[in-house]
Amino acid sequence: MVGPAGDRLAGRIALVTGASKGIGRAVAKRFASEGATVVAIARSKDELLSLDDEIMEATGQSAVLVDEDLTAFDKIDQVGEALFKRYGKLDVVVGAAATLGQLSPVGHIPPKFWDQVFNLNVTANWRLLRSVDPLLRQSDAGRAIFVTCSQGSLPAPYWGAYGASKAALDQLVRIYAAEMTESKVCANLIDPGPVRSALRLKAFPGEDQNMLRAPEDVTTAFVDLADPAHDKTGERVTIAD
Repeated sequence: MVGPAGDRLAGRIALVTGASKGIGRAVAKRFASEGATVVAIARSKDELLSLDDEIMEATGQSAVLVDEDLTAFDKIDQVGEALFKRYGKLDVVVGAAATLGQLSPVGHIPPKFWDQVFNLNVTANWRLLRSVDPLLRQSDAGRAIFVTCSQGSLPAPYWGAYGASKAALDQLVRIYAAEMTESKVCANLIDPGPVRSALRLKAFPGEDQNMLRAPEDVTTAFVDLADPAHDKTGERVTIAD
């Protein structure tokens, strides 16, 4: 399911990370159905190709596919450069890629897992913003949207690496929003709440995911924040159950 077809993002260029599955994939499809040209980034080429097939079937348009690991940081800089050469701007960026790492007491977290979580959940998003910031400024309504969660604001035991990474991301995006107040760029966070996903299943292996919302059910909030008419910035939007 791509979602309700509309034209709220007609003519917009939208980059979505984590686009191969979960919320990122659902947002990419929904943005395409709303008229956006979608630049989809993920590690899995096969999943990106199937995403492109679904977008083509639903809209008659192809997505731009970038099969890269976001923690290959030099590649992120090249994405910004390539977008500049092709479009000269970027209207929307959605940071949906994330990793859970390992749930354990803070004193037991292996350094390699800590680094993996912060590299993807924080540093990759900073490198992405750094790369596309000039492009967002070239838009008549640049929009930066990043996925967060309650563990970034609540001290949940055993969620040390993931929770700390989301707290860092929250602060990063809010600071960026504060820096953009004199521009046409808005930056916001979305907490989608419990949603069916591989990350959620890893965190709660005994949970019945059929009782959770599908990723497609939360995409309207992303369209709202991506809409050029939306001028709120520095907000943390929580999608109610």
